Amino acid sequence: MSKPMQERLHPAAAVDTPLAAHASEPTGPPRMAQRHQPVAASTDAPVPRAFDEPTGRLDGKTGVFVFLAFAAAYFSSALVRSITATLSPVLTQEFALQARDLGLLGGGYFLGFAAMQLPLGRWLDRHGPKRVILYFLSLAVLGCLAFSLAGSFAWLLAARVLIGMGVGACLMAPLTGYRRWFDAPTLMRANSWMLMTGSLGMLASTLPVQWLMPLTGWRPLFWILAALIVLSMAAIALVVPSWRPAPGAQRATPVSPDDHSYASVWRNRFFQKMSPLAFFNYGGLVAVQTLWAGPWMVKVAGYTALESATGLFYINAAMLVTFWGWGLANPWLARHGWSASRLIGWGVPVSLLVLAVNIAQGASTGWPGWALYCVASSVMGLAQPAVGMAFKASLAGRALSGYNLMIFSGVFVVQWGIGLLVDAFASMGLPPVASFQAAMGVFLACCIAAYGYFLSVNVDNPAS
Repeated sequence: MSKPMQERLHPAAAVDTPLAAHASEPTGPPRMAQRHQPVAASTDAPVPRAFDEPTGRLDGKTGVFVFLAFAAAYFSSALVRSITATLSPVLTQEFALQARDLGLLGGGYFLGFAAMQLPLGRWLDRHGPKRVILYFLSLAVLGCLAFSLAGSFAWLLAARVLIGMGVGACLMAPLTGYRRWFDAPTLMRANSWMLMTGSLGMLASTLPVQWLMPLTGWRPLFWILAALIVLSMAAIALVVPSWRPAPGAQRATPVSPDDHSYASVWRNRFFQKMSPLAFFNYGGLVAVQTLWAGPWMVKVAGYTALESATGLFYINAAMLVTFWGWGLANPWLARHGWSASRLIGWGVPVSLLVLAVNIAQGASTGWPGWALYCVASSVMGLAQPAVGMAFKASLAGRALSGYNLMIFSGVFVVQWGIGLLVDAFASMGLPPVASFQAAMGVFLACCIAAYGYFLSVNVDNPAS
């Protein structure tokens, strides 16, 4: 592994250190903490035996390999998540799907994903990332195989829900580990680069899938996906530390009444402030990127299936570059007082303006307009680590999973809701272009309301 890469993924300070506390850090990339570095560990959670016992931090080489193992799993999950956008023309033809069916099929993944988030958070805090993600990914493998054998829409939907359940830990598991293993700027950087890896998976779901279709058909593609997930499981099993408490750690930690519940997460005002944005704005971003940008390009802008796949390729390439840039910029932004809340407060209006222009332009809006919308909305990716840092480390799994529940419940509602609205407006006599515009207009109104609530709650991340 190259030295520059090891220097970019580094833990160097106390886990609960707020972003603002790093204003005095040097401008160069911070380095990985050495095993002997006397940095205090969080005392509210067991320290895994595989960690440095005084700090809970991983050395540079281990940290990089752990990141890459988790990134491989997240790449596969993002690929299988967004592949329906590329396959929508062939699935629509083979199973005679309407817009609402396509929306439900895409949303089924997120329904299964969201259904697992609450138990996932408790399991992560109790058993740790390695054990939990391996069990979950086993379900994803079964779901991919079941999808490849589907003979009806109901079977497709059930398999899609199972896949969503199985990949439900692919981001929350590493973020829970990073909460202990990395300092705050590194956590923000690792989160952005995990999302960049997801964009790479979405990129692979576009033109590469379109090119493979004539050679393999769509069903064998899911055998390949199952094999990729199995390989990522092997990497995680080999390099990720086990989540075992050090001797006496559990006895030294008093048990709180909230240790097995989500009550303190739901009551947290910062969590409440961010939740509507997670549901509509972030959930809507994922819904557009993983499904509705494709049908819009085909049915509104008049793209062919290949042109639509090419457009999705460019959209996801733009997101990959964007999240790479966020990962590079986050430590600098933190040192100069740009908290996640401040960045979201400035960035969301830009995304709303771009969405409004895209809707107004109708058939003139192709992949560049949706790429710009997704890039402008990427600021919402900063919210996840900010929410995680708003809680003590022993609650990180539940806080992150609870917030992820908001996001992916929103993805399901927006993804299916847009399909229902498109069909509903078409049944009222609106032409296809106007039906899509009206459905997206309803989505825009919900996003504006969520942003208004965000501005009305005058509270910031307690860690700041």
